[in-house]
Amino acid sequence: MASSLENVAQLLNATLDPRQHKQAEAALKVEETKPGFSLLLLNIVASEGLPTNTRLSGALFFKNLIKFNWVDEDGNYKLPQNEVMTIKKELIGLMISVPASLQSQLGESISVIADSDFWTRWDTLVDDLVSRLTADNAKVNLGVLEVAHSIFKRWRPLFASDDLYTEVNHVLNKFGPAYVQLLANTDRQIETNKNNKEALKAHMEVMNLLVKLFYDLSCQDLPPIFEENLADVTSLLHKYLTYQNPLINTDDDSESGPLEFVKAGICEVMTLYIQKYEDAFGELCKPFITSTWELLTTIGPEMKYDILVSKALHFLTAVAGINTHAQNFNNDGVLGEVVEKVILPNVSLRESDIEQFEDEPIEYIRRDLEGSDADTRRRAATDFLRKLLEKFEKLVTDVVGRYIAHYLKAFVSDPSEWKSKDTAVYLFSSIAAMGTITAGAGVKTTNPLVNVVEFFQNNIANDLVADTGVEPILKVDAIKFLYTFRSQLTKDQWRAAFPPLVKNLASSNYVVYTYAAIAVERVLFLTDESGQHIFGKTDVTPFSKDLLEHLFSLIQRDSAPEKIQENEFLMRCVMRVLIVIQDGVISISDNVLQHLIKITQIISANPSNPRFYYYHFEAVGALIRYVAPSQPEKLENELYPPFAAILQGEVSEFMPYVFQLFAALLEARPNGPLSEYYKALVAPVLMPVLWESKGNVPALARLLSSLIPRSGSDIVANNQLEPILGIFQKLMAGKTKTELYAFDVLEAVITSVDISALQQYFTSILTILFTRLNVNPPERFKQRFVKFYHLVSSRDQNGMGADYFIQNADAIQDAIFPPIYLTIILPTTQQFARPLDRKLAVVSLTKTLTDSQAFAVKYVKGWAKTCEALLKLLENPPMPIAADDAIVEADVEDLSFGVGFTQLNVCKKIPKDDWPEVTDVKPWVGVYLKEADTRHGGAIGGYVNQRLDPQAKSVLVSYMQ
Repeated sequence: MASSLENVAQLLNATLDPRQHKQAEAALKVEETKPGFSLLLLNIVASEGLPTNTRLSGALFFKNLIKFNWVDEDGNYKLPQNEVMTIKKELIGLMISVPASLQSQLGESISVIADSDFWTRWDTLVDDLVSRLTADNAKVNLGVLEVAHSIFKRWRPLFASDDLYTEVNHVLNKFGPAYVQLLANTDRQIETNKNNKEALKAHMEVMNLLVKLFYDLSCQDLPPIFEENLADVTSLLHKYLTYQNPLINTDDDSESGPLEFVKAGICEVMTLYIQKYEDAFGELCKPFITSTWELLTTIGPEMKYDILVSKALHFLTAVAGINTHAQNFNNDGVLGEVVEKVILPNVSLRESDIEQFEDEPIEYIRRDLEGSDADTRRRAATDFLRKLLEKFEKLVTDVVGRYIAHYLKAFVSDPSEWKSKDTAVYLFSSIAAMGTITAGAGVKTTNPLVNVVEFFQNNIANDLVADTGVEPILKVDAIKFLYTFRSQLTKDQWRAAFPPLVKNLASSNYVVYTYAAIAVERVLFLTDESGQHIFGKTDVTPFSKDLLEHLFSLIQRDSAPEKIQENEFLMRCVMRVLIVIQDGVISISDNVLQHLIKITQIISANPSNPRFYYYHFEAVGALIRYVAPSQPEKLENELYPPFAAILQGEVSEFMPYVFQLFAALLEARPNGPLSEYYKALVAPVLMPVLWESKGNVPALARLLSSLIPRSGSDIVANNQLEPILGIFQKLMAGKTKTELYAFDVLEAVITSVDISALQQYFTSILTILFTRLNVNPPERFKQRFVKFYHLVSSRDQNGMGADYFIQNADAIQDAIFPPIYLTIILPTTQQFARPLDRKLAVVSLTKTLTDSQAFAVKYVKGWAKTCEALLKLLENPPMPIAADDAIVEADVEDLSFGVGFTQLNVCKKIPKDDWPEVTDVKPWVGVYLKEADTRHGGAIGGYVNQRLDPQAKSVLVSYMQ
């Protein structure tokens, strides 16, 4: 039964109301399964009679529908063929006709479709776009170019390949001539309408997209059509780099207008051309260098010019990177002018920076710290200065050094001139740091012509230590200096600097205490040459109670969910302290646990900052890792209610974390029956709906494979084995993305469930695995399959063993085993890198030699090959496993998480040792062979004599002695 337009429009409207949001989304999921739903959404987006919000909600829902339901992993359409054809036919025209707010959503949908279909399954698209371009209708042209840009910008990050070049050429042949024509037409329209504000603005927006497309079309290779017209095209671009018209200046100082975007885009194109096509563009770039310089020396400090200034500076940085052009800067006078006119105006604090520092502190910190300021003037000016420093180290150090001294002197003679000191410290940091600045260690290499520690002691240390009378921004500068150059201080210097740094956490200024938390966290992360933490457990545990208490009070200052999780830097510091003090947390665990539970409960109501809650759950994981081994029941009892509430409330952002933490709690107590709490978890974990979300799968697989070993007999008694094997089969069908998790579940079943219960399913399990082995399996799949084989083969005391595997394989197809054994199992076994996997293989192969009937009688040559494989493994013995305390937390980017699965690194799953009693493999093999020889009346010795070559024989005999 088809959906009705009114009903779906009402539901879309209801999704905008927080009270009805969940129910409306669930109802729409039902509608989604009905035929024609995708086209109905497009009708809603197109309906001018409906409110804009409803149409926008429809466009968003359509975008997500396309994102998740256009094609499957193999590229087959998931929507009915007629809907696919209609969408492709109507979408471009619709996008061009709707308002701009809806265009961007539809543009993203087109981009998703293009990802799978363009160009081979959608070869009419470019013709369709070209046919809609007009000589003078800006609205239509904008829509067409938005679509083109949303598709062609996909090429920017891609590596060159034949397929990619075929696609680019397909586009250039059809789109290139029309593009060049439109560039000329738009230039004419801008001239014609230079006194008509509205028309001028619209055509300038078209020009902005044309510049973006110029970059898209040139990003892989220089297009022939541009190369032939390069002088004309670049002179037109140069015209707009220097274009002025007061009619399109924006009135708002903080908002860039179309002209700023056009100029910024031109600088970006020129940067690409000078870096990639210097041979063709070298001479033509000279007017751009002059004009960019003029622009930078005359432009105002208003925020609306920030993006333009930063792109112009990127261009000059690229110019300075090319030797022939760089020589223009190689002189004291020119460099003085560069610093005076370009660097200083762009690194000095502006009123807008100080306002942001006071009014939006968290935004100030993010921009300042994370390179989310890639488009800020400060960052771009610093990159330019560093590029010049790379080329002319002594000259730049001397010139900038004069300015640093000048600004420090100005501050000393008048302390109200604190901005001068800020500029001096910033300039010093810029020329002191060499090479790349790493997230882990800060600046690793410094400019040999300056002394970082001495500069700190003479000019900065007092600001760090002083309780009063220091401008907050200078306080932040002091903390940030320590943070940036943290690797340059010795442990003794850090012992002196660390207490005053920690003291700044008590500041009443948001930016100061947050920067202190950032620096403390990174210092605790620092390691010396030997990989030991500079501040370890014994250093930090004595003051950890007060430190954590203070951090929690800062996090919980305002109890609104969005305020608690606003500042991820504080939570990251909590996490780091817990990781460093390890089991030192046990004495204060009650207090820490209550804080973490309270925060969990509050932010569950409205998860809004993925970084915050990632660090939060890592902190909970650290507590579990270090406290659960000694107090498992306490943690299980305390954490179950908040975790269960998250699952019941279906807080989808938190569920993958909760599954991992439940698993970690279980793994902390690997033996003994499950508590009632956890018994109750088994049934919900088996519900198919949970496994449909990709983000849940890795965490659910881990939780399930932690539950199975503790409840094998219950699972059989409750008829849950079949649903579990159903999950294994479903994960196996998910190809490379989920098949490794299928093995986690399968291995847990094999090692925990009695063979009598498993027997009826075993041939089906093998059939699924063999089928996958047949279709070009990746290496990782082969490795897991071979590990599974060894697991079965080594478990002869549990009714399995090599013969059991062979018997079940032969039941599928006669003589299927030898080729799998010879071409997959034996060669892949030698590739095992992990010590526990190699040990498992040693046990399995040894038991095959001693107790397999099939190898004793039927596979005589196979017996010798098995023996050779075993000797190879023993001659390259597995290294003893190192205690792995290194915890590398994910450097999480917003894109990579929140949507899917983010692994918690503090409580990663510890590899399971299936044979803990075998500690040293060589003597174990010798003893096992000798005992088996006695058991079988000397038969093993006989095989050794008859079946092995002299060299293998002498090695094996030496073990048996």
